[in-house]
Amino acid sequence: MASSADNIASNLSFANFSKATELKNRIWFTIGALIVFRFLSFVPLPGVNPLVLSQLYEQTQGGILDLFNTFSGGSLERMSLIALGIMPYITASIVVQLAASLHPALAAMKKEGASGRQKLNQYTRYGTVFLCAIQGWFLATGLEAYGAQAGLQAVVMPGIMFRVVAVISLVGGSMFLLWLGEQITSRGIGNGVSLIIMAGIISRFPSFTANLFEGGRSGAISPFVIIFFVAMIVGLVLLICFMERAQRRLLIQYPKRASARGMMQADRSHLPLKLNTAGVIPPIFASSLLLLPLTITQFAGEGINPDSTMGGVINTLNFYLRHGQPLYMALYAAGIIFFSFFYTAVVFNPEETAENLKKNGGFIPGIRPGKRTQDYLDYVLTRITVVGAIYLTLVCVIPEYMIAQTGIPLFLGGTSLLIVVNVTVDTISQIQSHLLAHQYGDLIKKARLKGRLR
Repeated sequence: MASSADNIASNLSFANFSKATELKNRIWFTIGALIVFRFLSFVPLPGVNPLVLSQLYEQTQGGILDLFNTFSGGSLERMSLIALGIMPYITASIVVQLAASLHPALAAMKKEGASGRQKLNQYTRYGTVFLCAIQGWFLATGLEAYGAQAGLQAVVMPGIMFRVVAVISLVGGSMFLLWLGEQITSRGIGNGVSLIIMAGIISRFPSFTANLFEGGRSGAISPFVIIFFVAMIVGLVLLICFMERAQRRLLIQYPKRASARGMMQADRSHLPLKLNTAGVIPPIFASSLLLLPLTITQFAGEGINPDSTMGGVINTLNFYLRHGQPLYMALYAAGIIFFSFFYTAVVFNPEETAENLKKNGGFIPGIRPGKRTQDYLDYVLTRITVVGAIYLTLVCVIPEYMIAQTGIPLFLGGTSLLIVVNVTVDTISQIQSHLLAHQYGDLIKKARLKGRLR
């Protein structure tokens, strides 16, 4: 027979949304913070000519800057105060996470609990400031150099003062975005940093939709191609929703313990292993490495002599590693598979998990605690990671192949689609949790009223 909690969960509806005042306040705060983020993306960097900059950016499309520009919602294209976006923080957090898995001192700090995590978060912020300063300096220097070589003066007054002001502005903009993301997490709904990235990605959706249907109206794009694109996006979204929620649940058995009534009772639990443990990190790493030669060429400009050996190698790499080329898609798929296994091995430690189970008296039925449990966890994790890597490869390579065949620039690549769907599902889950807590509160109040009437 279903319990009251099960009945509440099954009857959960958004019809009670108007009664959840706290949830409405959180959603309004989140919307307001995202509006502030979008306003900041249009505030230009001091000393930059926006009109010349738009012409300059058209000559640098196709490299790694396109990936960062997508995540920042076009802020890099407009060279706004938040041109670096939140990516330096993501990079710093990945570096600290890798270091915590490899360095003994940081690994011990990670096991200290809340205090250890606070120290690691502080190191992440220091790393974010350092990366923002380095990237800001190279961005300002490259903007001056590349604009002069192309015959365009994107910087009004080049020099050391422009670089210093640009670095300070870019560091301040990125740190403000980080603070805004933390405020969304604590006072809003969902993960703030993820929501900022998602807002930047979907901000390009209206222009893409308008261009797509305008091409269909003018006859430049076939109606069948448009229908196929829409069907492909819907199919990929459904696939991502299914695969990201998929888990391999391992049964954990605990020894019998005396209950309050004096009866011996055995506890059971489950260890959930996600099918895609690595998340969106593998496609980001793979695409960044493959687009690195093209990015170097774009920033170096005339500094690379095409007749030299190095210039010939870079030009050859740029030709074969362009979007849609068979070599690019093959290496892209191989990179996603490699980083899926690599990052999964970093974020999940079977030895540590087996040791924790042994300390708490838990064991997997039929598997001895200790070394045998560690080997079994490694075996299961390897098998499900194979499926997860294939799934990530399909989601990321299919849009690349369709863009190469049709020539339509799809703003939602595999990586962007993964981020948008994951963040949306996570945010909806948190909204449902708040609604469920609100219904529990109403149930408790009714129970207290009945008790007083008796």
